[in-house]
Amino acid sequence: MLGLKLKEIGIDSGSCRPGQTYDLHCPMCNGGDSKEKKLTLFIADDGNAEWICLRAKCRWKGNTRGSAGVESSYNSMNKLTKVKKVKEFTERELKLEPLCHDLCEYFAERMISKETLLRNSVMQRRYENQVVIAFTYRRKGEVVGCKYRDLAKHFWQESDAQKILYGIDDIEGARDVIIVEGEMDKLAMEEAGFRNCVSVPDGAPQKVSSKDLPSQEEDIKYQYLWNCKEYLEKASRIILATDGDGPGQALAEELARRLGRERCWRVTWPRKNDKERFKDANEVLMFMGPAVLRGVIESADLYPIKGLFTFKNYLGEIDAYYHQTLGTEIGISTGWKAMDDLYNVVPGELTVVTGVPNSGKSEWIDALLCNLNQSNGWKFALCSMENKVREHARKLLEKRIKKPFFDVRYGQSVERMSKEEFEDGKKWLSDTFHLIRCENDCLPSINWVLGLAKAAVLRHGVNGLVIDPYNELDHQRPPNQTETEYVSQMLTSIKRFAQHHSCHVWFVAHPKQLQHWTGKPPNLYDISGSAHFINKCDNGIVIHRNRDPEEGALDLVQICVRKVRNKVSGTIGDAFLQYNRVTGEYMDIQ
Repeated sequence: MLGLKLKEIGIDSGSCRPGQTYDLHCPMCNGGDSKEKKLTLFIADDGNAEWICLRAKCRWKGNTRGSAGVESSYNSMNKLTKVKKVKEFTERELKLEPLCHDLCEYFAERMISKETLLRNSVMQRRYENQVVIAFTYRRKGEVVGCKYRDLAKHFWQESDAQKILYGIDDIEGARDVIIVEGEMDKLAMEEAGFRNCVSVPDGAPQKVSSKDLPSQEEDIKYQYLWNCKEYLEKASRIILATDGDGPGQALAEELARRLGRERCWRVTWPRKNDKERFKDANEVLMFMGPAVLRGVIESADLYPIKGLFTFKNYLGEIDAYYHQTLGTEIGISTGWKAMDDLYNVVPGELTVVTGVPNSGKSEWIDALLCNLNQSNGWKFALCSMENKVREHARKLLEKRIKKPFFDVRYGQSVERMSKEEFEDGKKWLSDTFHLIRCENDCLPSINWVLGLAKAAVLRHGVNGLVIDPYNELDHQRPPNQTETEYVSQMLTSIKRFAQHHSCHVWFVAHPKQLQHWTGKPPNLYDISGSAHFINKCDNGIVIHRNRDPEEGALDLVQICVRKVRNKVSGTIGDAFLQYNRVTGEYMDIQ
């Protein structure tokens, strides 16, 4: 029973007896080039067999027993690889012949010379009343397999042949290796001067596998890579010149996953016309010539590694920045001349706004949004937890129409907005602002807010997000996380959102309770929670309103720009604006 089981998985135990250790041929590596007996097999008295191949490049091991009961764990634990018996071939057994004149002419039309065909042992075989091309797969000059192709591009191979790369002997000891998708491309590369090229034997998959990379034993589809490992592991640069179609790119990705992206390069085939590129190496050779094909290989790019880039990957973006293609590269004016040198709004940045209570932080941001909408048509998502919807609508409409919402108390001295202006204003509100609000009593978390803000960017094309204020968010954090760590993580999430969606974010944060406050503007380090508010933001602004008539006009508002990370968009300094209490407008001082 044990002998049959060992034979089933490829081990010929012959006359082996229990209690002995035997040296046998390994069916996985066949002893390498030297054909040594490197598989050590030990059979215990209880019928358990264990083995290991002592070749460093193989190390195949396993165990089994002759009779395993129903409850035995061997059936489930020891899934053993069945090793196929590899056939040996000769040109005579395969009935191969030198290429006839017609097939040589066929290759000549594809720019493949007789010399290249002879060196690569391309032959022919008579097969079912037709003559087909025979690509002989050789290792150390010996035939280990053969792949056939008729003139209609139908392919088939000898069964039970060892899977290897076509042209494997040409890359022995090579530091640079080129891998192509078909044998014709391998021959085309030689015409361009590259002999250090091999072709995969089985073509390309339809798509990249979504599964994790399988083990060597389970990686049946790409077994040819493992069988040629000793050749490929010496290469420091592997150029993947697979076809330019979807399957070809999927093959390149599968090869890179196994060979290591860090040593892989990839080619970009030249354009055939405005809409198409050439598909493969042989097509480039036929229509563009060997010099162009050589240039394609010599200009191969590094294979992309997720998270690792060079500036070359961003040259388009850098060019657009230099030429100010988008028009927002140096920032958008706030609409107030007094602030043009200090603070301009750049998409993708985070601005933290603070100030003591009733200093006008939210009012100033609302006025800024109205200016940006009027000058650039920006749209906004508002997560303003301290404002009732109707009150917020009133404030925005008053700034837009420049008239009071009501004609009582604060608005008695000025004409109230008309019904027509009010109706036009409602349409403007609906077109410009999108509200992020909890419809129940719970507090919103920052992830919940950013998730809805992302939807607003994608669905409505909003350019800015206001989160007002920080202390109205749900700040549940793990017991082992400090508030400083939490704030750092939160601000990182906000900045990533802003950068990824090119959306400017204004984040309002109240200062902590100020002891012995003298009436002067607070600074960003006074924000309650963490110093990370100033450390992580791109821009930091303090809004301060004068409360002492002896210090100046009560409608004077001081805009203190305390941090500007990007010198292109502004600098540190103070600006003064005049506040109109009736309409909520902020105006330059004449």
